[in-house]
Amino acid sequence: MRSDILMPICMALLSLMGLVFIYTSQSYNMDEMSIARQFWFRQTVFLAMGSVAYFFISRMDYEKCFVYAHLIYAMCIALLIPLFLEGSCGINLPFVDKRFNATRWINMGIFSLQPAEIAKIGACIMVAAILARSKIGTIKESLKVLLKIFVVAAIPILLIFLQPDLGSTLVFPPMVFAMLYVSKLSKKFFVMAFAAFALMVAIVAWDIVRYTSFLEENKITATVSSKGNLFGSSHFCLPMKDYQRNRILAFVAPEVVDKLGQDVTWNVRQSLISIGSGGFFGKGLGEGTQAKLGYLPSDVAYNDFIFAVLAEESGFVGASFAVLLQGAILLCCLRAARKSRDRFGQLLCAGICTMLAVHVFINIGMTLGIMPITGLPLPMLSYGGSFVLTCFILLGLVQSVFRHRRQFD
Repeated sequence: MRSDILMPICMALLSLMGLVFIYTSQSYNMDEMSIARQFWFRQTVFLAMGSVAYFFISRMDYEKCFVYAHLIYAMCIALLIPLFLEGSCGINLPFVDKRFNATRWINMGIFSLQPAEIAKIGACIMVAAILARSKIGTIKESLKVLLKIFVVAAIPILLIFLQPDLGSTLVFPPMVFAMLYVSKLSKKFFVMAFAAFALMVAIVAWDIVRYTSFLEENKITATVSSKGNLFGSSHFCLPMKDYQRNRILAFVAPEVVDKLGQDVTWNVRQSLISIGSGGFFGKGLGEGTQAKLGYLPSDVAYNDFIFAVLAEESGFVGASFAVLLQGAILLCCLRAARKSRDRFGQLLCAGICTMLAVHVFINIGMTLGIMPITGLPLPMLSYGGSFVLTCFILLGLVQSVFRHRRQFD
């Protein structure tokens, strides 16, 4: 069985680039910390773990995921339950980590696991399995199947949203809709879904307008409101935190929440400076000033805004190369879907491709100021153990589909 050689090559190149720019983004204070605390070293460990997972999963027959889809999904969802009990029910669990007023991590001792990332794997496999087992036709004929898929997707979305982690919840709807589209569901469904999406955007806009009025009437800044969640805790409104409203406002109306550009829009402004100052060939490795001098905050430079560091130091050439590699991986996913021997493999690859594409589009978009800040990391480049492991597992499944394909005339 032949493997897709292009995919692991692109993954290796992106991972290497990620290590380099994670290192340079933290190089300004590298002498002050032990090697175990340096992000590039920890990322190396995560990449090694991910590579092992990729190797074994790519050689496993993906049909096992089809057979055990319910069990895989249940195990992934089970990881979210302790976070819900700690964050929403107030039950104190010593192994649950709470950071920055968010309950998103399970302390595994050596490293922290982010179950929201693992839930993406379970949901993708489960939705693909349901659709592969079902006959899809008109909306009426597919109503029972659609209800099952809604429940499967809604459970992790709700549990992740309550952490709160709005960014990760944004990945699920496009992934599900892509698989529904591949399954050839009636186009009327997508028209209705688009109408529902437009209604949701209108409701969010109404909420944001009320929030803006609240800030003006009480003469308080967006930062003050977000620290105490003043609007969200005192008004009947959408179940969002004020800092999430600030992120939306920073995108659609930055002058409302940050007229001087020194508050909630700071990261985006510094990111644009980083990217713009890189020019065509960049300033050179380790020569970027935005992260090194702290203008691009150290807590986001190696993660959510790694693309800005990359663009400043390697310029348009390096940034374009990184985007090209990301695109090549997505094309590998589509090729595996086209060559799949069965419907499950086709749906699985389509869902994985869409999931990764959402991460790439939103992450690069927010560093360029054309998308709201959501905290979605960039595949293979951003720092993060759970996300790295998730990417390698997902791409291992795609490789498995490609390796176990059958050639048809």
